[in-house]
Amino acid sequence: MAGIEARGFIFAGALAYKLDAGMILIRKKGKLPFKKISENYDLEYGSESVEMHIDSFPASSNILIIDDLIATGGTALAAESLIRRLKGNISAMVFIIELEELKGRQKFPNTNVISLLKY
Repeated sequence: MAGIEARGFIFAGALAYKLDAGMILIRKKGKLPFKKISENYDLEYGSESVEMHIDSFPASSNILIIDDLIATGGTALAAESLIRRLKGNISAMVFIIELEELKGRQKFPNTNVISLLKY
């Protein structure tokens, strides 16, 4: 279970607990200690980076990415890239809210993207 900072932690943490699964933190740059990898992504007003520990999971693990919102898909794309770089398999991406007009889902044609509310 991978939660994207910060609201994704709430949902991913609760679900990981319920399923007795591990929890992976994907955080903004500079917030994680130890060895990590980072990925840049574009925003409407610039760019940002997210990071993940290099030992977050064993290779070939099945990972569910969770966040509160998918808009343009930039943050989720960066999270997906981090997991794939460490040889993880993306089982699905789950978002509470999807802003359909911004077409973020289209960045993941081969991934199961689930959103609970669509606007």
